[in-house]
Amino acid sequence: MQISAAMREYLAEIYRLQQDNPTVSTTTLADRLNVSAPAVPRMLKRLKSAGYVKHVPYQGVELTELGKKEALLEIRRHRILEVFLVQIMGFTWDETHEHADDLGSGLNDVLTERMAKMTDFPTRCPHGEPIPDKQGNMPELNDFSLINLGVGQTGTISRVRTNEPEKLRYLATLKLIPGAQFEIVGRAPFNGPMRLRVEQEEIVLGMELLMSLWVTRSPKPV
Repeated sequence: MQISAAMREYLAEIYRLQQDNPTVSTTTLADRLNVSAPAVPRMLKRLKSAGYVKHVPYQGVELTELGKKEALLEIRRHRILEVFLVQIMGFTWDETHEHADDLGSGLNDVLTERMAKMTDFPTRCPHGEPIPDKQGNMPELNDFSLINLGVGQTGTISRVRTNEPEKLRYLATLKLIPGAQFEIVGRAPFNGPMRLRVEQEEIVLGMELLMSLWVTRSPKPV
């Protein structure tokens, strides 16, 4: 079966959702893709027939190895397109995801590799997410959520795990973008807000935004 742009989009979204949960429900998938609830089972039936997904009773669906490979190739196209939109076309990082979704259906491997060459073969998208290679291999990640660190610890923002434009614009005003260095200077108990120092300025973030920030910890001084 020839894989369609819609099938590729579903596979990529299932992969993204599986980063937080092993299985994906039809309701969650419909919400994320902004499609009607009846449309999802029809597409999942096609994907299952083609060997891209398998059903887990009472839980949802998960990708097969074949489905995972196709999902990662689609994610590669999407993230390279996002880099192209920022570096070549001058869009801001809060605009890229929606435009990449709109343009992605017409994107093939030839165009993707030309855009990769024009943007100096990027390894991360504008939000810091890693870009799979041409074989569909995802680089190993050694980062984790900022909420796992405590007062006095320092690190670097590695990726921002949200596509919501309002959040991205707000985080940009706080200079909380991939590559930014920070120090945790205070933290309220019971999942309260965290106080960070970024470029000599102190800012306060609530749990919702903290969960979007993934970081690497600075090495301990010898």
